[in-house]
Amino acid sequence: MARHKTIPDEQVLGNLFEALMESGPDSLTFTRAATACGLSPATLVQRYGNREAMVQAIFLRAWDRLDAETEAADAEEPPTPEGAINLLIRLMPSETAERDATNGLRLLREDIRNPALRTRGAAWGHRLAEALGRRLSKDRTRGERLGWQMASLWQGAHTWWAFTRDVPADQAIRRVLEDWIRGVE
Repeated sequence: MARHKTIPDEQVLGNLFEALMESGPDSLTFTRAATACGLSPATLVQRYGNREAMVQAIFLRAWDRLDAETEAADAEEPPTPEGAINLLIRLMPSETAERDATNGLRLLREDIRNPALRTRGAAWGHRLAEALGRRLSKDRTRGERLGWQMASLWQGAHTWWAFTRDVPADQAIRRVLEDWIRGVE
């Protein structure tokens, strides 16, 4: 008979994601993970099999959350250039900008190295570029190109903000995106 899970996977993976943000994927042992989520190392081994599968499950859950956040922002933001900016700002809120700019880069490395995670990232990038493009041009081909440019600029603006930090992240990133849109129009 299967045992009842006392802590659902979503909660476990959410807690483990926070532990990954603090220590990085290479430092997440079953012992450290157990402390972070409140389950024993043996229970984590039962759920995920090995450390690599556990780390991948954490990342896949994070991609699920980002997909849901992107879908919600896409549905709620107007089909205008300002809507495109708001969509991106929602995906990288100021309260996590510091953490995302520093610890998030360690996690991005794992997303790029792991083929399954890289595939998820590429699929999300295509959906994001399409959502942005619909807000930037009525011409689908031009919109897709502009969507990719805007997504790239957004990521670059966040990275450069991490170095300068002269104003809050959302202000700095919004200013860069607004300047770019004026140049495109």
